[in-house]
Amino acid sequence: MRKLHLIVLCLAMVAMLVACGEAEKKADESADVKTGETAAPAKIVLGVAGAHSGDLASYGLPSVNAAKLVAAKLNAAGGVNGAMVEVVAQDDQCKPELATNAATKMVSEEITIVLGHICSGATKAAMPIYLESKIVVISPSATNPPLTQSGDYPNFFRTIAPDDAQAALEVAFAKGLGLKKIAVIHDKGDYGKGFASFCKTYIEAEDGIEVVLFEGVTPGAVDYSAVVQKIKGSGADGVIFGGYHPEASKIVSGMRKKGVDFPFLSDDGVKDDTFIKVAGKYAEGVYATGPMDFSDNPIYQEAVAAHKAEFGSDPGPFFPEAYSAALALLTAVENAGSTDYDKVVEALHTQYVDTAVGKIKFDAKGDAEGVGFSVYQVRDGKYVEVK
Repeated sequence: MRKLHLIVLCLAMVAMLVACGEAEKKADESADVKTGETAAPAKIVLGVAGAHSGDLASYGLPSVNAAKLVAAKLNAAGGVNGAMVEVVAQDDQCKPELATNAATKMVSEEITIVLGHICSGATKAAMPIYLESKIVVISPSATNPPLTQSGDYPNFFRTIAPDDAQAALEVAFAKGLGLKKIAVIHDKGDYGKGFASFCKTYIEAEDGIEVVLFEGVTPGAVDYSAVVQKIKGSGADGVIFGGYHPEASKIVSGMRKKGVDFPFLSDDGVKDDTFIKVAGKYAEGVYATGPMDFSDNPIYQEAVAAHKAEFGSDPGPFFPEAYSAALALLTAVENAGSTDYDKVVEALHTQYVDTAVGKIKFDAKGDAEGVGFSVYQVRDGKYVEVK
């Protein structure tokens, strides 16, 4: 009987402790509601989405490295508003159907903010998912103008200029080369065809220069001899290509093998060392627009040095834009004093941040102010800026 009394007494004490704990928890929650305060997050999860495998991985992997470097730097200084930054990557191979899967995973894993996606088509596919979940996204490389200019995605920002600006520079440069008849080729995608269409529009608005061929090709084909033949028979004295390096390398190689040696101009989807490696000697002389050179920027220099120290190599394409995007996202969270969606968006629009691409904030559409493009040419196996 004595044992039974002891057991009952112990159970009663346990019940009282549990009740006290629940009451204290509810009191704390009630206090938070009354003061409008929320507990600081234990961590901030920076999602990085893009091509991390496949033909376009050389564009996406530098963003993962950039995010890791920025996170490590901020964590070493105490984190963001006291919270540590964790980087979580999702691969979309620059394919729209995989991008929606990646975005869905990001949302399900409660990602705080997103750096990415890399390709415009993949970005466009993923954005509605992030918008519905009120997640802020900054891309280092998705240049399709409607991503910002349509107003459909107020949660979308980018640290690179849009394709209409890139196309205007491309056409002005083509005219400066003395080209009169241009074949405009594209890969039928949101990015490639969008860029090519802007080029076509700008050419048609100019006197003394015309589009003699506007043709789409199917990505991933074994060769492009048919379009090369069309280019050769069009009377063109130059080519502008909208798309990525796998198709560009095959087209320019096919042209040169057929004796078509007039200028080949392309976009930032081709300004990549992988294009030079694949096209080999046929890459020589090719022009491509790309982000301006930021090598004199101290933050850029620091970021490149950190990349070499951590990964043992030079960073790849869009690394400074990705590093800047990560800095902009996490600084906005710090300036907002919160991960609240509206406050982070407001901070991005109103407060400048020093980045690898300069001191930037974002305009009403979501484009970074002060960034732009330059023209580069392959000379002796390397892209060199054309002054």
